[in-house]
Amino acid sequence: MFSYEEALNYLDSFINYEKKSNFSYNARVFNLERMQRILRELGNPHLKLKTIHVAGTKGKGSTAAIITSILNTAGYRVGLYTSPHLVSPRERIKIGPRFITPDEFASCLWETKLVLERLASRGTFTPSFFEIYTSMGFLYFFQKKIDIAVIEVGLGGRLDATNVIHPLVGIITPISLDHTRQLGSDILSIAREKAGIIKPGSRIITSLQDRPVLQLIEKICQERGATLYKIGEDAKFRLIKATPRYQRFEVKSIYRSYPDLFLPLPGEHQLQNAASAILAVELIREDGFKVTKGSIERGLRKVDWPGRIQLISGRPLLILDCAHNGASARFLAKYLQQFYSRKKLILVLAILKNKDVKSIGEALCPLADRVIVTQVKSPRALPPEEIYPKIKVNCRFFPLVEKEVKNALEKAKIMAGKSGVVVATGSVYLVGEILELMNKKTKV
Repeated sequence: MFSYEEALNYLDSFINYEKKSNFSYNARVFNLERMQRILRELGNPHLKLKTIHVAGTKGKGSTAAIITSILNTAGYRVGLYTSPHLVSPRERIKIGPRFITPDEFASCLWETKLVLERLASRGTFTPSFFEIYTSMGFLYFFQKKIDIAVIEVGLGGRLDATNVIHPLVGIITPISLDHTRQLGSDILSIAREKAGIIKPGSRIITSLQDRPVLQLIEKICQERGATLYKIGEDAKFRLIKATPRYQRFEVKSIYRSYPDLFLPLPGEHQLQNAASAILAVELIREDGFKVTKGSIERGLRKVDWPGRIQLISGRPLLILDCAHNGASARFLAKYLQQFYSRKKLILVLAILKNKDVKSIGEALCPLADRVIVTQVKSPRALPPEEIYPKIKVNCRFFPLVEKEVKNALEKAKIMAGKSGVVVATGSVYLVGEILELMNKKTKV
C-alpha cells in the first residue's frame, strides 16, 4: 500500500497524453485492448455498472454534471467520471458531491498497480495515465455499489479508454473543430470519432449539430441498429429569462413538459445540455430509474460545475471560463456582449499548443479594452510570444505579455478598476491555476 502522494507520483510515471501536444491518435497507440486486459484482471467492474456515456466537443462535462445532479436529487448514488481536473486530481472521480478521498484514491490505485505488475510479468505492457485512471474509476464505483455512473469521454470516442462500457444511454454533445491533429482536420472526421461510442442496439441522444454531422450520426445509428433521439425534435427547449448568473427556460420532450426550469449555469448554450440531460434521465426510467418531474426541477437548481462562465464576486468582477476552441469562445463572447458590453473588460488569455488561437482571438479580443497574454504551467502551454502575433490584429491595442498567471491576473484587476470585469479564459489549466491561486479549494 502507498500514500496518496506516492499514488500520484506512481500515476504520473505513466505517459500522459493530456500533457502532450504531438502524438499519433491511431489504433496502434490508442486501442481498447489494454483497457480490456486491465479490467479483466480487476474482475470487469465496468460491465457490472449501469452507465451513461457522454461524448462531444463542447458541453460534455456540463451535460454529465447536470445528469448527475438530477439523479442525485432523485435519491440515487451516482458516480461521475470527468477529465481533466481543475485543481485536485480527485475531482475526476466523484460519488454525489464528494470527491474520492485521498485514502480511497491510494487504495484503488494500489489494487490497479498489482494488476499492472501481473500483466507486465507476462510481457511488455505499457498503459497510459488515462487508461489507469479510468480503470481506477470503474473499480471504485463498483466497490462503492453505486446505482449508476455518468462517464465523460476523454478524447474522441472510438478509441477512448472509456469506450469499453455498454451504456444505458449515449449522448453526443455539439461537435466542432478541436484536437484536429489527433481526430482529423475536418468536422466530419471528428464526428466519426465521436460517434464511435454508438453501440449496436443502443439509445443515442444528439445535441443540435451541423447538418452534415447530424446526417453522419443518423447513418451510423441506422447501420448499428441504434435508436437516435434529437435535441430540437425529441426534446425542445426555449429560453424564458437570462441573467448573468442563471437562466430560466422550458423544455418539452416526447415524455413531459417542463414549463419553468431554473439553471444556475449561465450561457444559452447550457440549455441544450440541460435538455439532453433531461431526455437521458427520462429514457432510463425504462431501466428502473424513477425520476420525478420534481427531482428534475430540483436537480437542475443544484447543478455545480465550476469553470464554466463562473462568476467570482469582487471589485472587479472575475469571470472564469474554460473555453479553448473557436466555438466555445464564441459562446462566451455572446454572453459577454449580452451582459457586459458597457463595462470595461480586461481579457486574460492562455492557450495550449495546437489550439485554434486565431478563432479564439477573433471571438474574444474585439470585446476587450485590453488583452493580457499569459502562460499556464503545462508542457503543452503555448508561449505568449506565439499567441501575440496571432491575436494582435483583433485587439484594440497591442496585447500585453505577462508570463506568470498570478501577475497577469493582478495586472488585469488593476486595469479593470473596481467597476470593471476581468475575464480569464482559453484553457482549463488557466481556470484551475486561478482557482488554486484564489484558494478556492473547498472539497480538494
